[in-house]
Amino acid sequence: TILHLHRSFEFSQKKGVLIPAAALGVGGMLVCWMMSRRKIKTLEMGDGWWGAGEKKLKEDERIRPFQIETSDKEIQDLHHRLEQARYAPPLEGAAFHYGFNSDYLQKVVAYWRNRFDWRKQVEMLNKYPHFQTTIEGIDIHFLHAKPPHISPGQTVYPLLMVHGWPGSFYEFYKIIPLLTEPAQHGLGELDVVFEVICPSIPGYGFSEAPHQKGFDTVATARIFHKLMKRLGFKEYYIQGGDWGAQITTHMAQMLPQSVKGLHLNMVFITPSGLGRYISVMIGAYAPWLVGLTREDARRMYPFLQKNVYYLLRESGYLHIQATKPDTAGCGLNDSPVGLAAYILEKFSTWTNSSFVQKDDGGLESKYSLDELLTNVMIYWVTSSIVSSMRFYKENFARNLTDLQRYGVHVPTGIAAFPEELAHTPRVWVKKYFTNLVSYTYMPRGGHFAAFEEPRLLAQDIRQFVRKVEHL
Repeated sequence: TILHLHRSFEFSQKKGVLIPAAALGVGGMLVCWMMSRRKIKTLEMGDGWWGAGEKKLKEDERIRPFQIETSDKEIQDLHHRLEQARYAPPLEGAAFHYGFNSDYLQKVVAYWRNRFDWRKQVEMLNKYPHFQTTIEGIDIHFLHAKPPHISPGQTVYPLLMVHGWPGSFYEFYKIIPLLTEPAQHGLGELDVVFEVICPSIPGYGFSEAPHQKGFDTVATARIFHKLMKRLGFKEYYIQGGDWGAQITTHMAQMLPQSVKGLHLNMVFITPSGLGRYISVMIGAYAPWLVGLTREDARRMYPFLQKNVYYLLRESGYLHIQATKPDTAGCGLNDSPVGLAAYILEKFSTWTNSSFVQKDDGGLESKYSLDELLTNVMIYWVTSSIVSSMRFYKENFARNLTDLQRYGVHVPTGIAAFPEELAHTPRVWVKKYFTNLVSYTYMPRGGHFAAFEEPRLLAQDIRQFVRKVEHL
């Protein structure tokens, strides 16, 4: 009996130690699990080499001044090709329903050949300082515009702005002065002023094209982070639309500690899951039940017409470029007229879908021919149309929706323009962009926001940054 009591006492002592220890262990594991759940999952930065041949052991990291140039030979060759163009007559009453109307195209080409002054446009392009630097084996072009005057105590925020296809760094020429010297353009308060960095995506314009396969938006995001670091910026704001939106989103996923804020005028979110489809169906009849506003409903419905038929009509180019870009690119790289038709058709219907009804595509109601042809010329003189088209194949080879699992946790602002190719409502955006600071239903404008509505976009960027800085 005494021995039994002794053993019972020993067991109770062990139990008294083991139970708290076990509880502590389980509690610790639970805390670790909860902390791991809260930890932000970032996109792997990785590294790359896109130059010709083997990777060099040491890279030239100098920032080199760059100037856009032209020559008599370049202009004469262009004029000769424009004079030799052949046209297929359009169908009667076709407007832009079959693509770029060739009757109007002949007027554009006549202006291009006889009145467009490329030398004058080159001078205009060089009004901002341009540079090149070598990153991961290829030369990266960018312009860097700083405020001409800084008031005492004023903070200047670095802002990286990234274009898309078929645009270029030139898209930002009308918005840059509104951001670098807002007071001179009637934008009021001086508390938010920027120095603007506009790079060319590799393979676009004056940035060297990758020589290796696999160059996508993730690689571009890494290169642009390296660019900003090379320029001496530890923290900065980033902004983009089209491919620029995807690139800057990846930048926020990759190095959130460097991104003070992300501003987008286009959102890449692919509808997926049963809940999303149920939301779409209910939203057509009772939008408030699924978190949609009246404006969301107006922009989204009828859903099939605006999100299926319209996108199918406008995305034929995408399938070509995501599969066989080099084949289609051969003709575009050889013919300036074909190149202009291919690019400018997007500036018609992506600016406003109703422009398909107009014989001139509504192009000159929003832009001047000088502006449109300057963008085309950037592709022409650099022979970059093929490499720009390859960007689609490289990105669609990767599962873009797979990248959504990372989410975006930096302060984010969305400018939702009514004529954008597709509308993404705030309630959908918030599930992916978890720190949504602002979401603005813009009153007008389409896909090329900085080019078409620079003042509206500049105001929204400034308001977003002001909110972030006062959080």
